[in-house]
Amino acid sequence: MTQSRTVQIHFDDLDAMGLLHNSRYALLVERAISAFWTDAGWNFDPAVSRFKDIYLAVREFKITYNAPIVGAGEVVVEFWMDRMGRTSGVYGFRVMSADRSIVHADGYRVNVNLDPATFRPTPFSEEIRIAAEPLMVPVPT
Repeated sequence: MTQSRTVQIHFDDLDAMGLLHNSRYALLVERAISAFWTDAGWNFDPAVSRFKDIYLAVREFKITYNAPIVGAGEVVVEFWMDRMGRTSGVYGFRVMSADRSIVHADGYRVNVNLDPATFRPTPFSEEIRIAAEPLMVPVPT
């Protein structure tokens, strides 16, 4: 299922031409996905986090830029999970205008769950798998 979050673009996110700098698209996606997980109880601090999976590193990030974002304001980031494997998950995303009429960028992001002691890939916990269910896109049969 697709989730969405409204994300604010600030003046300092813009380049010299007044366009959203290309590097900031990844930040918008990060802010949207992080908001979902924060709402679900995830936290950087293992003493506070609802989940033991706290070290989730980005392994790959692909962005296709379709139409520039001009100026500061709000955009909507839609995201979902295409796949959740044993140690990694693949998010799909779209960065859209506030009215959702323009898809400014789309792509995917791969996260890997890391063991906090070794920083090697480790299986996701059952708790985080259950919490990720609202993000999962049904696989066509």
